[in-house]
Amino acid sequence: MKIAGEQIITGKGAALHLIQSKKYKTISIAVKLQAPLERETITARALLPYVLQQGTANLPDARALRLKLDDLYGAVLSISGTKKGEKHIITIRLDVANENFLSDRTPLFEKAVDLLREIVFEPKVENDAFSDTIVSREIQTLKQKITALKDDKMSYANMRLMDEMCKEEPYSLHVHGYEEDLDTLNSSKLYDVYKNILKQDKMDIYILGDVEKSQAEKAVSSFMERDTEPYEEWAASVSPAPETEKEVIETQDVQQAKLHLGYRTNIRYSDSDYAALQVFNGLFGGFPSSKLFRNVREKHSLAYYAASRFESHKGLLFVFSGIDPKDYTKAKEIIDAQMKAMQAGEFEDAEVEEVKDLIVSQILETIDNPVGLMETLYQQVIGNKQMPVEEMLDAIRQVTKDDVLQAAAKVQLDTVYLLTNKEAEKHA
Repeated sequence: MKIAGEQIITGKGAALHLIQSKKYKTISIAVKLQAPLERETITARALLPYVLQQGTANLPDARALRLKLDDLYGAVLSISGTKKGEKHIITIRLDVANENFLSDRTPLFEKAVDLLREIVFEPKVENDAFSDTIVSREIQTLKQKITALKDDKMSYANMRLMDEMCKEEPYSLHVHGYEEDLDTLNSSKLYDVYKNILKQDKMDIYILGDVEKSQAEKAVSSFMERDTEPYEEWAASVSPAPETEKEVIETQDVQQAKLHLGYRTNIRYSDSDYAALQVFNGLFGGFPSSKLFRNVREKHSLAYYAASRFESHKGLLFVFSGIDPKDYTKAKEIIDAQMKAMQAGEFEDAEVEEVKDLIVSQILETIDNPVGLMETLYQQVIGNKQMPVEEMLDAIRQVTKDDVLQAAAKVQLDTVYLLTNKEAEKHA
């Protein structure tokens, strides 16, 4: 039995991904725009979602747009930017009620897609530029966001680890852009970037819900016929770890130090041992039963938190820990010891089975949510590999201890980043 029956219909300007389901009382529609991560455009692309939510040609301000959403029985709009591997993704998503559950049989789905089309293709424009007033205001909003991220020391340490580990690589680019770029951006420049996005970005449209194929194809026909000059397909670069790990120590006025480590896994979503990497991460630091949690946090009481996660499309793994500034050396030694224990096979078959069950449950919980299911399926587009959910789950269930060991052998420490205070520098 198929968990998520995805039909893919390819057009000249977009690919439609239809996931028919009677499970939900809503229909979720998402437009995803994908382009290479580039320093020249990242800040404008980060700003654009804020601007697009402020109105369209026919709905000239945010209030008019909100009223339109209310007319669609409280449809929910969200526009956001993120990075996956070395690609920047803008997602415009609209969740609307399934009209089959309403007494008023208004064609909500078609009206929702038309609103989405208007937001994507017909934003509010004045004299071949976005509104100066809107752009100026949203530049301030994004500046506040960037400042808030710097003030969140865990996010800041993560960002600085990326800066140092992936220097000269597109993956190091900040997904929220750069404050210094905002001072040079204006409504005309932003509109030029927007026009290039429409011309060059790879577009994927996801429709999840109780919708017929013919109905979906007709509704998105204007997207599918878009005139494009798309970017060539590309995969994220894979850089080797340095022979000697990089160590970066930075001081600020912090009470709790942030010790973040970056590893090269040399395994990506499209690789045959990707499932083994998932299990490796679960054993190492992905769950409360993991080595990092049990040894760094509980046994030695050296961390307020200690966990790991991996980046599927760039082949990276990160360890995050919050420690007492004076405990840097000891905490790093114990984290290193957990990695060595993984590579030496110091874990039991029963632990492998337990983690596999946890990962399968985690995936099933994720895809039970419309947004989670669409994001899981979109991984295939980013990774350029068809992997239905059933195959992904089967691959995880088949992972053995030997498979985990082979994946572990590929993991190499690249960069150690410590954010600490001046008083603790002598302990570092």
